[in-house]
Amino acid sequence: MSQKKVTILIPCYNEEASLPALYEALCKLMAENSNYEWEILMVNDGSRDNTISMIKELRAKDRRICYVDLSRNFGKENAMLAGFDNATGDCMVIMDADLQHPPHVIPEMLKKWEEGYEDVYGKRLTRGKESWLRKQVSLLYYRLLQKSARYDILPNVGDFRLLDRKCIDELKKLRETERYTKGMYAWIGFKKASVDFETQDRVAGESSMSYSALVHLAAAGITSFTVAPLKWSIFIGILASIAAFAFMIYILVNTLIYGDPVAGYPTMMTVILFLGGVQLLSLGIIGEYLGKIFNETKGRPAYVAREIAKNNQE
Repeated sequence: MSQKKVTILIPCYNEEASLPALYEALCKLMAENSNYEWEILMVNDGSRDNTISMIKELRAKDRRICYVDLSRNFGKENAMLAGFDNATGDCMVIMDADLQHPPHVIPEMLKKWEEGYEDVYGKRLTRGKESWLRKQVSLLYYRLLQKSARYDILPNVGDFRLLDRKCIDELKKLRETERYTKGMYAWIGFKKASVDFETQDRVAGESSMSYSALVHLAAAGITSFTVAPLKWSIFIGILASIAAFAFMIYILVNTLIYGDPVAGYPTMMTVILFLGGVQLLSLGIIGEYLGKIFNETKGRPAYVAREIAKNNQE
């Protein structure tokens, strides 16, 4: 009976300092679990340092190392799609290159997979060295997403997970360029199980995820999997209209009964600015969805690969 093959997908962006420790940890993992055939698939997402050179050096001495070198930085979501397209394993484990996702948890994921689970996700017990504000905003975002989306998108669950070949093949079919993979995991379904882990500190370097990038990812998550913001804008518009109508009735009655003059400049400006703000908010929400439609109608590929090296290549 042939060995089952496990692909480890690692998106890399400026991870030159992390790769030596990562490779050492993966070698230990593979040596301790030699009952599987291993493939380490690294996707270089347009790194500006020597990441791709180091990946090529690792492949020169270990043919289990494979890589996809993207022509520029397309973002982690699209880099993962490049991994889905090129993974050859019976299952695939997605993890970060900075070792915040501990490799020693992977055997536990494989055990769950052997039990019949098709999507084994790592659930963070802690969030590592993360600021209090960033943690609270993240938790608030997930609560908002859970209430608005029709799918169960779990908090404290990221991309560290094991996916069966069936899951990989379905994710490959989802070709939208505005991607939110965490929502896609929920959308495709399949039998899921969790494995708890402690988030580790980065072995080197700093996170490339800025607050602006996190805001963009959060907006992509909400607008990709729910039209709730459009419904919110309708609700806000109705409330604003009711408030404006009630205020108009108040001014009319007050003038007829007490003979007071109609409210002057301050009141008028307040009403105009309030209604104008509501209109701009609604237009902004509509514009976000129109922008997604615009990007998708172009039909451009999600990524462009400069070079691909896989196990069946010399």
